[in-house]
Order: sequence, then structure tokens, then C-alpha cells
Amino acid sequence: MKEFNLLISTQRGRENDCISELWYLFREIGDEKAIYEKTGIPGLIIVKSSLNPFEAVRRLREMAEERPWEFRYVLKVTPIEIVVSTDIKEIKEAVTKLKDKISPQETFRVTVNKRATTLSSMEIIEAAASVINRKVNLKNPDKIIQIEVLGQVTGISIIEPQDILSITKIKDEFLRKMRE
Repeated sequence: MKEFNLLISTQRGRENDCISELWYLFREIGDEKAIYEKTGIPGLIIVKSSLNPFEAVRRLREMAEERPWEFRYVLKVTPIEIVVSTDIKEIKEAVTKLKDKISPQETFRVTVNKRATTLSSMEIIEAAASVINRKVNLKNPDKIIQIEVLGQVTGISIIEPQDILSITKIKDEFLRKMRE
């Protein structure tokens, strides 16, 4: 599958269990048409949801905050806006298409997660950052250019820090509240 809009992290070796869980979770949030596929990279699943990826993350977050025990294999959900071939020129073009999501007064950073590629992280970061004429803030940015390299394909999004759903953090917070 070359086209996907969500990247899911799970434990290595639990990809099939995660896909079964995703099948259930996506029906719960109103998406019976989602397609799930292993990436060939341990611990990573791609999803093509019929929902907007940010809406899917929002709905999954609401469900996780209410019923975190229903998430046994899904660890993290990252929205993806554009998928391109893993090529510096194509990555740069994709970031150019998305750059207006960062307003002039906002800060940004580039985060690269790369797997199965010989491209260097710095090469990818420099290409992406070169098309954004905004102030950089590595510690607390308003927006993140999220670049997920999966071998021959790369998923790109411009997100806010809370747009990535970490089930581990939600479970930790849930347990903390239970103890209070």
C-alpha cells in the first residue's frame, strides 16, 4: 500500500495482533472501511482510514481516555498527510505543499524517524527546513514537520505536538488519576 494516512506503532512481533485490534477500534470510531497493512518493518503498521487522519486520532484519543484497557497492542498513532517516494526532492515538494499550515508567527521543528534508508537524517531535515521561512524552536515548537521514512516510501505531516496519540502516556495518566 503506497497510500496511507496513519502510522501505528506496536510491539515487535505483535503486528497481527495489532491489526486485529485496529479492526475493532476503527469500527468503534465509525470507520468500517479502514485498510491495515504491515510495513515489513518490525512494530509498524500503516492504515488507510476513510476518516481525516487528525479526526481519527482525535476519536481514538477520546476512546483511549475513557477506556484505555481496550488498547493492548496499539502504542502510538501518527497522522500522515502526504506520502511520497523516499527521495529528497519529493520530500521537499511535499513540505512545500504543507508549509502554509505554519503561520508566520509560529515556530517549528523537523522530526525525522527513518527506517530502511541510506538517506541521512540531517539531509532530510535540511531539505524540509529549507522551504520554511519561520523561526525554529527545537524544545517547544508550535508545529512539527513530522517525516516518517519507511524504506521506499515516506509519510509527511505538519502537526501540533498533541496530534500524535501515545497510548502509553494516556495509560500512565489514567493510572496516576486512579491512585489519587
